[in-house]
Amino acid sequence: MGDKTLMMTMLLDFYGDLLTPKQRSCFSMHYNEDLSLAEIAEIMDISRQGVRDLIIRAEATLTETEEKIEFVKKFSEQKIVLDRMETELKELIQFTDGKARGLAEKLLTELDSIRD
Repeated sequence: MGDKTLMMTMLLDFYGDLLTPKQRSCFSMHYNEDLSLAEIAEIMDISRQGVRDLIIRAEATLTETEEKIEFVKKFSEQKIVLDRMETELKELIQFTDGKARGLAEKLLTELDSIRD
């Protein structure tokens, strides 16, 4: 999965409700199911150009929304921090005993609970 595809699927997950049902459907088939414009056109019973236009408008809506709100950017940044915290807590657990180990294990458990 390419960087653009990953970004577009994340944008759809975060902001998909802002799209029309037809845009959301075409966009999902194109990015999530990897269907060609011709395949989508046949399924949706519209022209290939119509599918392309729907996808381009959907991309613009999702991208503009992300530029304003930045939920995906913040989510990605938080994931990096949480992954680093998890790695460091696991390492800390290996090198500590007693109360410090218990605290590190507790923090790791809490970290796992917010990731679910």
